[in-house]
Order: sequence, then structure tokens, then C-alpha cells
Amino acid sequence: MVEAEYEQIHMPLIGDDAPAFTAVTTQGQINFPDDYKGKWVILFSHPADFTPVCTTEFITFASMQEEFNGMNTELIGLSVDSVFSHIAWLKRIEEKIEYKGAKNVEIKFPVIADLKMDVAKKYGMIQPNASTTQAVRAVFIIDPEAKIRAMLYYPQSAGRNMQEVKRLLIALQKNEAEKVATPANWQPGDDVIIPAPSSMEAVKERLGKLEENMYCLDWFICLKKDSKNNPESK
Repeated sequence: MVEAEYEQIHMPLIGDDAPAFTAVTTQGQINFPDDYKGKWVILFSHPADFTPVCTTEFITFASMQEEFNGMNTELIGLSVDSVFSHIAWLKRIEEKIEYKGAKNVEIKFPVIADLKMDVAKKYGMIQPNASTTQAVRAVFIIDPEAKIRAMLYYPQSAGRNMQEVKRLLIALQKNEAEKVATPANWQPGDDVIIPAPSSMEAVKERLGKLEENMYCLDWFICLKKDSKNNPESK
């Protein structure tokens, strides 16, 4: 049996420059990353307009847009539908759909019309064994230097957890600002991990005198209290 031949799709990797593009959207033309200098960006794809899972995701993202904007973060959606289809779908959401108490939700962030799949292919959103005509549910978190910091991929059947996207964004911003890591199941306000010492001398120095609000489980795993939750730091 002859295997189907697909165009090879190259996926960007964490730490890569986010692929640049110019695209028509529901909010006019955007030039990425030039239009988003100094901003964090959540770029996410959805399989198609007028689909039930995507509708719930868009309502949820739109309901959280002010929260994301408060974290210096912009949202950009994408599917391989036309801008006219996008507009019709977004108007239907605003006028007709109520989900989990959210109704009359206006989608204010841009949604890319990617009929030729140019952007989707640059970001590995078209995965032929899932579909050759629809994008998978991809999420890219891109930092203010236009570097890809995180990627999440979901199948078409499973809706995304937007609170997890937000949690991951907060963790990345904390890493950027404080040079710390976050442990398993970390939530904002929990203790954070400080980098492990890289020499014998550094191990002795750390264990010999721990900084305030710091504690070690062993020489290679030390944590500290979040300064925002430390009354003495206020």
C-alpha cells in the first residue's frame, strides 16, 4: 500500500524566534511581531468557525481578555476560514450564544483569516494525520522579544483549559522577572524553586547560609516563599 504523501510541516521550537507574518484579521491587518513589540502574545488556532468546542473556547478567552491585557499580553486567534466567516461567527456568538453565564460576549481580539494556511504551516498547526483542512488546537506563548516560550497542542475533540494557559503565562513571567522556576502543580502565590548551585563551592555557600524565606529539601532543590505573600517584604 502506498503511503499518502504530505507536505512536510516544520514546527518552531521553544526558544526559537516566532515566525513573522502579515495577515488579514477581524480587526484589520496585523504585522507580527512588529505590531506587538514589548508585549507578550498568546497565539492560538482553532479548527473551524461555527463549531461547538471552538465557540466555548472563544467565549472563555474573550471573557478573560482584560485579565490577559492586565498582564501585558495580547490574544490572537487563527483558523483557515475566511474573514467573512469569522465575522459572521463572532456576531452569532455575541448575539445568540450564552455559555456558563457569559452572554453578549464581544470578541475584541483579532482572528486571523488563514485560507491559504500560510501562518498555520509556519507554526505547525496543520497536522496531516489529524486533518489536512483544519488546524489543530495549538497555543503559543510568545515573549516581548518575539521568542517562543511555550507551546501547547490539543486534539480537535478536547477543549483547552484557559486557566492553565493563564497559569503558564504567569509562571513564565515570574521566571523572566525573578529568575526562578515553578514546581509541580504550582499556583500563583506558592513557593518557587531557585536555581540549583553549579559548583561544590556554591553548594557549601548555599547550605552554610540560607537566605531569608529560603529552605532546602536537599542541596540541589531549594525553594523560597513568594515575596508577594511575605508580610515582612511589604
